[in-house]
Amino acid sequence: MVNRKNSISVILPNFNGKHLMEMYIPVTIEALNFSSIDYEIIVVDDCSTDGSSQFIEQYYPQLILIKNAVNSGFSYTCNQGIAIASKELVFLLNSDVKLTKTYFEEQFKYFDCDNTFGVMGRIMNFDGKKIEDAARFPSYKGSKFKANTFYYLENENERALTCYLSGANALINREKLQLLKGFDEIYTPFYFEDFDLGLRAWKMGWSLYYEHQSICYHHVSSSTNMVNASNFVQITYNRNSFILQSIHLNGFIRKMWYLQLFTIILIGHLIKGDFWILKSIGTFLHKKCEITQSRDNIHSLQQKLQVKHGLHHILSAITLSIKDKKVKWL
Repeated sequence: MVNRKNSISVILPNFNGKHLMEMYIPVTIEALNFSSIDYEIIVVDDCSTDGSSQFIEQYYPQLILIKNAVNSGFSYTCNQGIAIASKELVFLLNSDVKLTKTYFEEQFKYFDCDNTFGVMGRIMNFDGKKIEDAARFPSYKGSKFKANTFYYLENENERALTCYLSGANALINREKLQLLKGFDEIYTPFYFEDFDLGLRAWKMGWSLYYEHQSICYHHVSSSTNMVNASNFVQITYNRNSFILQSIHLNGFIRKMWYLQLFTIILIGHLIKGDFWILKSIGTFLHKKCEITQSRDNIHSLQQKLQVKHGLHHILSAITLSIKDKKVKWL
């Protein structure tokens, strides 16, 4: 069977990444042209101060440029592009990711199946010596739902399911993505929005895949390293981790997770002197109304699509999919 090549809307969120776009937009265009597909590239600039918008306007006037009036974070920025995307597929691409020329070639086949939500490729570190991101296998740690175990299938002809798609290189069915209304902006400014998107997609009965033969490289920027030195990152990361659990856990296990949060997690951090955890929990609790709205949105869409999938479905589906297959755990 010959796979039809779908058209693609590339969504490129940017904040002060002019130097990265100079290097990687030409590479992205090369990969798109190599696959001979119809495409558009939408750059959404999140109020950069490094001349990013002027660079796009001068050197890439054929690209669609959206400028945020104020710095608004990853979810909002991506959603501006998702809202106006017009092609069959949306490709979410970070500005610090370098695609290989043949990146898209093995991805179109996944969309021959009607229930495919999306597919991501293998993310390598920049020297190509280590896999940074692959298929993600879900599990519980106590009452906490996690997906930080990486794997891939040794037989390249077999399809690997993944708990969620990395927001750095996710190729997604546009209609399904827009039905979910893109990323949930409760996670602003960053962290866990791609995990949440994947869980919501699974809960609608759609499948997410990982393609080991599609390779890209991650360029770690110095600006990210500087931000990571502050407690702001730890506070935000943990707050958003709590938000994700509160949105997606249900019933008794959700009650047990709250107990786990206010005992083991809280006390463990305080013993280590991580007093910033108090701010993580405090800001999480202030999101109560937004969390309720996010949960309601999921349930409403499930009713519309007539599905009732939960986290157990995701764990069961991925576990069953690798049964009797040669799995490489990372």
